[in-house]
Amino acid sequence: MSRSAHPAGPRHADVLTEGHYSAPPADLNVLDPKIWSSTVGRDADGRLTVGGLQVTRLAEEFGTPAYVLDETDFRERCRAWADAFGREADVFYAGKAFLSRAVVRWLREEGLNLDVCSGTELATALDAGMPAERIAFHGNNKSEAEIRRAIEAGVGRIVLDSFQEIVRVAHIARELGTVQKAFIRVTVGVEAHTHEFIATAHEDQKFGIALADGLAAEAVRRALKLDGLELVGVHSHIGSQIFDMAGFEVSARRIVQLLAEVRDEHGVELPEIDLGGGLGIAYTSDDDPCEPHEIAKALTEIVTRECDAAGLRVPRISVEPGRAIVGPTAFTLYEVGTIKPLEGLRTYVSVDGGMSDNIRTALYDAEYSVSLVSRTSTAEPMLVRVVGKHCESGDIVVRDAFLPADLAPGDLIAVPATGAYCRSMASNYNHALRPPVVSVSEGSARVIVRRETEEDLLRLDVG
Repeated sequence: MSRSAHPAGPRHADVLTEGHYSAPPADLNVLDPKIWSSTVGRDADGRLTVGGLQVTRLAEEFGTPAYVLDETDFRERCRAWADAFGREADVFYAGKAFLSRAVVRWLREEGLNLDVCSGTELATALDAGMPAERIAFHGNNKSEAEIRRAIEAGVGRIVLDSFQEIVRVAHIARELGTVQKAFIRVTVGVEAHTHEFIATAHEDQKFGIALADGLAAEAVRRALKLDGLELVGVHSHIGSQIFDMAGFEVSARRIVQLLAEVRDEHGVELPEIDLGGGLGIAYTSDDDPCEPHEIAKALTEIVTRECDAAGLRVPRISVEPGRAIVGPTAFTLYEVGTIKPLEGLRTYVSVDGGMSDNIRTALYDAEYSVSLVSRTSTAEPMLVRVVGKHCESGDIVVRDAFLPADLAPGDLIAVPATGAYCRSMASNYNHALRPPVVSVSEGSARVIVRRETEEDLLRLDVG
């Protein structure tokens, strides 16, 4: 592998005007366990390993770019969430973060439920053997065909997102001669501390029915009157990548107030509430996410306190972690292509992927970390921007980070914490082929989602 010298950009910076880092880490070879999955380490030759396998071997066998998913870590996180909430609550994995048949099987085996938000996510869940009664069906614009399929399959709950959907679901359920359990998604007016594109509980957005002006109360009123529905609870989701529990406290308080109004008007105490997901993960060393047991304790205490104050029985709680489970379990493995120093600014490192396999940086300035993983280096750090190969100046994978100054074409680098929303939001921009998802566990690796081929793309192009 060539280590030819090249003109370098700035080696380090005390302050960056944009980006996450204020100074390079003391040792670029050290892997922060907070942002890597549990089986990741380095071997005696400095190569990164996961599940006992060297990434160089994975690159040789499966190619790059590739999403490498640590099955052991995924299962450990499922157990941690299940144990934290116990039998008195329900944990629904949010399939939108990343879904495949293998993931569905792991969830089923580890005792978690599954939240889907499209007919094809539902099809994947059912095909992989998830019991329908352990599935929740979300979505702000479910088609009649999707609703019918969900009810025919016997999904455990449908989350109603609009007044039209209340009537639509009830009508289809009556046609099918059944009663469908349902939640109403309530927009509670909480401004979550996150990017506007992933904040979902303020009133000016597409999800749910607002508490404001009594709309949510009216939705409950209508749902309780319809024969095809069994209204069992209300749902709230305040956003994504949230570290501050204050938003959940406000949301829970407002949801419990709604439950008290329902009791006072209808003499009914709805038995369940769903507080959604959105708990943040560590993308960089500066991020400090809560552990599942801390989240469970805080949410349970909040709901219990508010119910006691309102004189309500404590409802059964549901939560919907997606990113918090799958996000840290995977990294994306790239090969370095070109290296372009810009004197006084930074060095641009181009890789063989980009915004087609990780749109989050371009979409809402998501921050990531990056490491040299095919070897270690004692070279001084240089400030880099990791970019892709697409025809967009916004094709950025990692906006600002540090890599060794002797980085060369052919080196392997990896971006951790890419398990959530990278493969599921991947595209064919510039006719890129979407990367495979490679599952690694206890010294073996297998493809669980295969790499797309030219034949796949051409087969869809009917001329």
